[in-house]
Amino acid sequence: MLNRRLLLTGAIALACGLAHAQSTRDFPNKPIKVVVPSPAGGPPDLVLRAILPKLSAMLGQPIIIDNRAGAGGMVGTAFVAKQPADGYTWLFTTASHVNIPPFNENANYDPIKDFTHVTLAAQNFGQALVVNPEVPAKNVQELIALAKKNPGKLTYGNAGNGTASHIPAEVMKAMTGADILSIPYKGVAEATTDLIAGRIDMFFVGTQIALQHVQSGKLRALGLTGSKRWKGMPGVPTLDEQGLKGFDKVNWFGLWLPAGAAPELVQKIHAAVAAAVADPEVRQQFEQQGLEGVAMPPREFAAFVAAEQKSALEIAHRINAGAKK
Repeated sequence: MLNRRLLLTGAIALACGLAHAQSTRDFPNKPIKVVVPSPAGGPPDLVLRAILPKLSAMLGQPIIIDNRAGAGGMVGTAFVAKQPADGYTWLFTTASHVNIPPFNENANYDPIKDFTHVTLAAQNFGQALVVNPEVPAKNVQELIALAKKNPGKLTYGNAGNGTASHIPAEVMKAMTGADILSIPYKGVAEATTDLIAGRIDMFFVGTQIALQHVQSGKLRALGLTGSKRWKGMPGVPTLDEQGLKGFDKVNWFGLWLPAGAAPELVQKIHAAVAAAVADPEVRQQFEQQGLEGVAMPPREFAAFVAAEQKSALEIAHRINAGAKK
């Protein structure tokens, strides 16, 4: 009787293993959904749309973007964490994936444990500090002087605590003692619209969004948060050049699956992303947007995410913005 049970258990396990291997080999055999936890038209949306046609062609299935905005990105991110790890639901987002929890006590996901790390797809050359042309400041030092002369009067757009619009602004405030008021927004597009209209004074935004509005004269760029200038805005110095030493933060864009995804599945998706970002058409689009393709391997990406999470915790404590202990 015992032997029969053991044989039956073994047969079931073997059947499950074979079915799993078959499903991995057949992947994908239906459309894939990519959740972007921010409104359409934002930075991750633009990056994803640049690589999506190539990815879809390589994997042989439609890839559908699902913009699930809310709570600064927590709604869409938590949704993906609860989905099956079968490769048909992806998360594509920014560095806010690890930056949001240290700045939000109600964060309902763990950026490390709740996800399978697939790849770092791209990164920019820094966030552009842009102002409405009516703001009488031509560089960062003049902006800081203006803020100190008028404490609490200048405003900046905040697309969510822990996002790439929030952290640079709060770090700048902490470094300089400038009193600048945070105005919350659901996403980058809404904040950019209000900045152009003059309803807020400044905003840290990705180069791919900033460039078009700077070129048209609707906004003025005062500096970049990266370590070097970007050739798309050669006349815009870094914040480090302007006296804010050590101010070297760029925004990056990564891809995750729910925790527990099979390694073979992860490798298959990573290989498709790597081929997409290496495509000459995609590289040209990235270059025009101030981005560089990366396609970091899964294990290296997992280590990168862990290091970024540690950095986010340290920044949150340093600027005293509701960090977790």
